Amino acid sequence: MNTLFLAAQAAQGASSLPMILMIVVFFAIMWFFMIRPQQKRQKEIQQFQNSLTEGTPVIVGGGIHGTVKRINLENQTIDIEISRGVTVTVDKAFVYKDMNSMPLAK
Repeated sequence: MNTLFLAAQAAQGASSLPMILMIVVFFAIMWFFMIRPQQKRQKEIQQFQNSLTEGTPVIVGGGIHGTVKRINLENQTIDIEISRGVTVTVDKAFVYKDMNSMPLAK
């Protein structure tokens, strides 16, 4: 009776190995195609935000286009001129793109 029980446990343990391997492969594929590119993009945005200078044309999170007029490092805010004489203050974390790096529309 014990040999039947041990044989059943051995067979059951062997069948879980492919399932575990499949889960590991699934998470590896998910990391490679989803998580890694997102981390890379976040790193590029962070580098761009840290390299901002006055006069840089930018796009903020709400889709507003403007030019950086002043950077306040204490509050982590940026004053952006969106039209002549119209300046808005936004958080540095919401400045995403440099307009010069965008492809021109045809």
